[in-house]
Amino acid sequence: MARIDKGVAGRGKSAGQRVPPEAGEHFTENREEVLRNLFEPSAPQSERRDRGKALRASLPRAELALHRRVPGSVDPVAIIKAQNATRIQGLVPVRMGRMMASPFGFLRGSAAVMAADLAAHPTTGVEVIACGDMHLSNFGLFASAERNLVFAINDFDEVHPGPWEWDLKRLAASAAVAARYIGGDDTDAALVAFETVRRYVEWINIYSRMGILETWYSRIDEDEILAICPPDLKKVTKKLLARARARGHISTMERLTHRVEGETRLIEDTPIIVRETHTQDGVPIDEALNQMLRAYIASLTTDRRELLKRYRVADVVRKVVGVGSVGLDCWVLYLQGDTDEDPLFLQVKEARESVLAPHVRTRVMLTNQGHRVVSGQRVIQGSPDIFLGWGPLDGQPGRQYYVRQLADMKGSLKFIEGERTRLAQLLSYVRLCGRALALAHAKSGDPSVIAGYCGRSEALPEAISRFALAYMAQTFEDHDRLEEAARRGEVPVAMGL
Repeated sequence: MARIDKGVAGRGKSAGQRVPPEAGEHFTENREEVLRNLFEPSAPQSERRDRGKALRASLPRAELALHRRVPGSVDPVAIIKAQNATRIQGLVPVRMGRMMASPFGFLRGSAAVMAADLAAHPTTGVEVIACGDMHLSNFGLFASAERNLVFAINDFDEVHPGPWEWDLKRLAASAAVAARYIGGDDTDAALVAFETVRRYVEWINIYSRMGILETWYSRIDEDEILAICPPDLKKVTKKLLARARARGHISTMERLTHRVEGETRLIEDTPIIVRETHTQDGVPIDEALNQMLRAYIASLTTDRRELLKRYRVADVVRKVVGVGSVGLDCWVLYLQGDTDEDPLFLQVKEARESVLAPHVRTRVMLTNQGHRVVSGQRVIQGSPDIFLGWGPLDGQPGRQYYVRQLADMKGSLKFIEGERTRLAQLLSYVRLCGRALALAHAKSGDPSVIAGYCGRSEALPEAISRFALAYMAQTFEDHDRLEEAARRGEVPVAMGL
């Protein structure tokens, strides 16, 4: 991603001058800019922290607590219906059902709504490569290239340069809603939101004093997770880690395939998993797949191409995933190696413009949205999938994809409605997420500037936890509005899928 506009992010009031270096300047394909930076001395960490601290004069941290939607400024149902209009219509009821299941599900699927709300807030003007959809459900365990388990952000569909505090506000809000979802009250919600931000502040300060390569190579690995886990949660944490380690390609094959007339085939589960003959635009699957994979292979490095060419595509199905992504093209490819016991599963997922893009002045030069997702993941995740790549589907203007492995040693915490006994587990989890977000921002932005603004006191955690409670109430209200729209027949709904 390379910036072509150096304006301040956000449509709301800016909090003073820009503070270089910023995400758009780091995340670049402009060789001249890289060369220029190599020969220009950067400001010391202490000076950059002072710049961040100075931003508090134009945007006091207490102001980050504020949220009030101006009547008529954001219509959540209209935003959701506009997204639905360009998706696979047969799957729209599934998306609506998943969003209507609970306010927690609604928030997960309404990143575009929250982006519109955040755009009305004043910002610090300090950018990172923002996740764009910083929901608790978008973190998890996965395998590094060295086959070690690491914990980090694992969803990058909305990745885009944007204000660092937008990610933090969305994460804190999702933590508050999660607390209520599992049976907590407003006090519990405020606590988990506060702890999310407090841990972010703690670690952004740590990263601000680390060397560049030390930060880049930092990981939250299995040993780190167990070291910070409270004693009473170590047993359940070890079980979660063990389940993730067991979820390799062999276990995925056992779960997703069966034998049909002597051949291993992916299992259908209509309408969630369907073996289609044509894409939604009428292109035969074999033809579309051939075109897309040609472009995808071209996006890989030589060593990855050499590895991939040893496999052959044995089957492909369309699969519904997530909440916000329901209705976008998503295909699962089952590839075979030398034997049936040597499988590889790839997910081909449609990528569209980030929900942040309409609300920031920063633009990226990459015209392929799949390339945007992959580039963002490589910067902020640190241990990306070895098969990560992208490819447009030739002959279908505007339809772009990215590719990654499916279910390779992946795991995440599942939230169960009404299980108040899991509040302690949630509290530990949000602290881990706050740390992971700080690492992502340290990799893609300037942690010294952010740390300078955050400070070390409880001022920022207190402010954003108050925002989280306000946005939690907003989420409940928006969820009710979607339910009312469904009762009026404005949106089709299929529950329980």
